[in-house]
Amino acid sequence: MTPAEIKTVLLEEIAEIAPEADLAQLDEAVDFREELDIDSIGFLNLVIAIGKRLHVEVPEKEYGKIATLHGAIAYFSDRLTGPA
Repeated sequence: MTPAEIKTVLLEEIAEIAPEADLAQLDEAVDFREELDIDSIGFLNLVIAIGKRLHVEVPEKEYGKIATLHGAIAYFSDRLTGPA
């Protein structure tokens, strides 16, 4: 799966959690939990939904790695392509 495809999945799932958000204005480097005002339950639901879609389990200790769109794309790209 390409980074662009991963980004599409992430944005689709974010839209489910925060339907009022303007995803076109989402800064890839900013913590989207704060930018979109997603609470901890919303973030947990997002992590679960993304994990199911991408078939990747995200350990709780790694949640910080996927707090930004840029970080999430890199994190899931790594998990889906494996070591080079």
